[in-house]
Amino acid sequence: MSVVFQDERKIKQGEVIAKLRRMQGIKQEALGKMCPSNFSQQKISEIESQIVIEEPTLEELAIALGVTVEFIKNFNDDNAIYNIQHNHDFKDHAVAHQNHQPIFNETSKLTSLLEKLVKDDTVKTQAILDLTKVVADLAEEVKKLRDN
Repeated sequence: MSVVFQDERKIKQGEVIAKLRRMQGIKQEALGKMCPSNFSQQKISEIESQIVIEEPTLEELAIALGVTVEFIKNFNDDNAIYNIQHNHDFKDHAVAHQNHQPIFNETSKLTSLLEKLVKDDTVKTQAILDLTKVVADLAEEVKKLRDN
């Protein structure tokens, strides 16, 4: 005989909406604009604080977030990550948001800039030395002319 245990925890739908929105890198204002009702940022904030969200509103938010209403009602973190990574669909002109931050090898850039600075510094130092020699030569010439 097998026993099936039901998850007794109460799922707070507003928190689920907030978590899904953050996981996708969407701001409250952008999520509101993605919904047909064009919710304000304040309205999304209010919705995210609710335990149970009205069904029509929940449907709009689910579509905007690329998940089903059932997914929100039965939310768990593992399902959320899988669904977002594998099943997110951008049909019907839904907004695709990607937090694109490419990684560059900054060490080579810094090294080349440092080499350029050292080269420029060397050139300027040499120019100062040359000018110092010219000034010394001119001072010697002036001294000779005064002595004569």
